[in-house]
Amino acid sequence: MSALVIRNGHLVDPGAGVDAPKDILLKDGRVAEIAAPGKLKLANGAEVLDAAGLTVAPGLIDIHVHLREPGQAYKETIATGTAAAATGGFTAVAAMPNTTPVNDSPEITRWMLAPERNACVRVFPIGAATRGSKGETLNDFAALKAAGAVAITDDGHPILKDSVMRETLAAAARVGLSVIQHAEDTRMTQGASMNAGPIAFKLGLRGMPAEAESSLVERDIRLVTELRDARVHLHVAHTSTAAAIAAVRQARRNGLRVTCEVAPHHFLLTEEYVGQYNTNAKMNPPLRSAADRDAMIEAILDGVVDAIATDHAPHATHEKEVEFENAPNGITGLETALGLCLRWLHREWKLPLGRVLSLLSAQPAALLGLKGRGTLAVGSFADVVVFDPKAEWTYHARETLSKAHNTPFDGWAMQGKVRWTISEGRIAYGSH
Repeated sequence: MSALVIRNGHLVDPGAGVDAPKDILLKDGRVAEIAAPGKLKLANGAEVLDAAGLTVAPGLIDIHVHLREPGQAYKETIATGTAAAATGGFTAVAAMPNTTPVNDSPEITRWMLAPERNACVRVFPIGAATRGSKGETLNDFAALKAAGAVAITDDGHPILKDSVMRETLAAAARVGLSVIQHAEDTRMTQGASMNAGPIAFKLGLRGMPAEAESSLVERDIRLVTELRDARVHLHVAHTSTAAAIAAVRQARRNGLRVTCEVAPHHFLLTEEYVGQYNTNAKMNPPLRSAADRDAMIEAILDGVVDAIATDHAPHATHEKEVEFENAPNGITGLETALGLCLRWLHREWKLPLGRVLSLLSAQPAALLGLKGRGTLAVGSFADVVVFDPKAEWTYHARETLSKAHNTPFDGWAMQGKVRWTISEGRIAYGSH
């Protein structure tokens, strides 16, 4: 593999505590050397990228995406989903197991990782906690991990039985895997299609109460407390309510390994965006009240939130062009996350650039134990995003590399344009 040099850029690597002009040498898929501008000895035949005026950072890591393969390639494929990821500056994505069939076996995990999938960036499969994600029989977590799974979850089928969730937490801890829970007590949300509140009432739609999320988070935290095992790691996916964030905050004060992520749509949008039954504003957890949205922003700014994750959930256009109640949940997110975070978290709400990038790289890598990723320290994987922090641009869904166009952010103003995404030393997005 040939060498690649990134010159004249400003390196922001929160994991390594670097925020300074640096040149970087990438060789054989790793970071080989970092030096002051102009001090690198150029290897013969090295490719050079001129990053003058640009920010150089560790490649972004999204710990919550749906790539739809195997089984639903008409919505997205691993190839198209990872191409969209590279466009957005992501060099690694963790793929949820709600595929067809469910990723509950080493065979499916290995299938997802096979070179024939043509992944543009690194894919890390997440294995299903129970057989078929039915919430009854635990899978072989050690076998899933050996095949390449980096965490355990039943994703959109939350584990409701206390005994099954307790055993999932304990069994995952024994093999060193995190348990990710989509916190929703589905006994409270049957037939519901948006947040419970005045807008659902006005639209005549059944609403999901905030308690459906917070009560399950509180139950899971209680189980973590009872297990008294420091290896247990509970991660709350796409947190969306003030009460759930409060429970996570308290669990942390109590010294528990409880972490959480928030998606851009939950810190930017409210239930108002459903408007007149806009199915591109339909997701699960649903868009919540302004008070819940404000609680997400506050939790990001004060450090309770561990990661920004997109919950990239592509659907075919015809699936979304139906009555609101019948439309599937979910929106795409890989191409808009960085632009939204820089525009709002950094520019508007003054979160330092290093903190924003840490939420999108170093912290997600730490959550899933992705060694050598989320930093550009010498010896780590050559996963890099190079972007113009000052560039303002508009996102157009029609230009996406994903197969899907279901986004509420079509036409939104973005800050920070990705120029190059480099995955393990190879340019995955951008031209010379």
